[in-house]
Amino acid sequence: MRRRATVGAAIAVLSLTTPGISQTPPSQDSTSRAIDRVFNAWRDTHGPGCAVGVARNGNVLFERGYGMANLETDTPISPSSIFHVASVSKQFTAMAIMLLEKDGRLSVNDNIRKYVPEIPDYGTPITIRHLLNHTSGLRDQWSLLALARGRFEENRITEADVMDILPRQKALNFTPGSEYLYSNSGFTVLAVIVKRVSGKSLRDFADERIFKPLGMTATHFHDDYTMLVRGRTSAYVPRGNTWAVSIPNFDTYGATSLYTTVGDLLKWEANFDAPKVGDRALFARMEAPTILTNGDTSTYGFGLVTGRYRGARVVEHNGADAGYRSYVGRLPESGLGVAVLCNAATTNTSALARGVVDVFLGASLARVDAPVLPQGIALSTESIQRHVGVYIQPTTQLIVQLSARDGKLMLGGNGGQALIPLAEGRFRVPNAAAELVFTSDDPHAGFERRPLPGGRPAPFEWRQAVTPTRTLLAEYAGRYVSDELGGSVYTIAATDSTITLRTGTEDPTHARLVFSDTFLADGYTIQFMWSRGRVTGFTVTDGRMRRVWFERR
Repeated sequence: MRRRATVGAAIAVLSLTTPGISQTPPSQDSTSRAIDRVFNAWRDTHGPGCAVGVARNGNVLFERGYGMANLETDTPISPSSIFHVASVSKQFTAMAIMLLEKDGRLSVNDNIRKYVPEIPDYGTPITIRHLLNHTSGLRDQWSLLALARGRFEENRITEADVMDILPRQKALNFTPGSEYLYSNSGFTVLAVIVKRVSGKSLRDFADERIFKPLGMTATHFHDDYTMLVRGRTSAYVPRGNTWAVSIPNFDTYGATSLYTTVGDLLKWEANFDAPKVGDRALFARMEAPTILTNGDTSTYGFGLVTGRYRGARVVEHNGADAGYRSYVGRLPESGLGVAVLCNAATTNTSALARGVVDVFLGASLARVDAPVLPQGIALSTESIQRHVGVYIQPTTQLIVQLSARDGKLMLGGNGGQALIPLAEGRFRVPNAAAELVFTSDDPHAGFERRPLPGGRPAPFEWRQAVTPTRTLLAEYAGRYVSDELGGSVYTIAATDSTITLRTGTEDPTHARLVFSDTFLADGYTIQFMWSRGRVTGFTVTDGRMRRVWFERR
């Protein structure tokens, strides 16, 4: 049950608005030196690095490579180096769908079963729009495949693998349209829809309708893991004091698998300001925020995220797959486009892009001071102890453990963060724009996690912690099968303090009991079910996949 290190992209919004942004860039020499400083940590000729490109109004201002494209051949990164860009791919899949709608071949309001009837009918239609803005409720393909195999790296992963496991799902994460939850599955299904509607693979359709018209000659959707690509970078993860190769092992695309360069991405960004493919009305729809059925708003549109950074509007997306990290974004008010592509898993491409934006626009952007955290107040030991316990968010199954140490309420156990007490029953979470608020003096009433500023609070319910024993844990031992995962079998055994889960040849995963029938293991929440005095099965939940059922056999 070993997790994949990165399961698609986490969206890190550059959060960028000010009128009157300066149109005069700094001198070329000072610009080069300033950007070199931004990438100083990635200039080593003995390690991986990044390529960066910057353009304004379609005119390239800066391109450079830092570090090595391949550590085995001592090949340096250059602006023409080709990278796998992970979830940056999604905006191109979205564009293909929008072009088909413009052609009159489909509508984003169509039920996806019109084109992909093998997806079950869950009672509420899933539309193409739901796929585009991550509100479909489809469980994430990477989470499902990792759970089914017990490890992510086993064998190649193909589109057929994804389209085999998705129709097996007996439930969604949530009712379509009611939540935003990032799902790579939706964009793989979109790629299938492109193929079935156009009669061409997404690779061929995008090449004909997007890449060739824009002159993106180094760009393609990669649908064959074994295919040779001249100029392709390798990718790496740290291993001790050195690096290890970490390259994606899949032939599925739509959610990922775009290969491109920083120069080609700048051509794509320029198209939003001077359209050759699509038009401004189409782009406005792609960039529009998503309104959920409960009235909340998501900043994710159709393959694009909108936000603000130092007062300026930004439209962007980043990506992470294996050792690759990517970012592309633009500030429409200034016409500035930035692409950052890296081949090291430890790079933060969004932070690097922010540094590049500051070089070109820093003096004209709004000043943003570092947030000042409140000092907090003193609370009695009794007040702290009242909140110690285990809590669960009933919808997402996220478990939070609060403990006491040195007179402070800690998020987690040893090594956890100390919460900042603002008042009785109200605590600020350091390094996160959120507070935990206990709405009752009853220590078992739970709390709300309230995002700042504003936002819908998430309730967490208290649970009675349980001390494990071998006798107690032995109740869960047995053989379990998931039809939703194509018959994947897990064998559970009990130790004195944990249970172990094993499938295939992978090392066992240890899960620890946190409260009645509920365990934590490697990012999973595992909950066992009983009937007539015996355990009948369990469900597995993670951040992008909820309640996958395993039956005891």
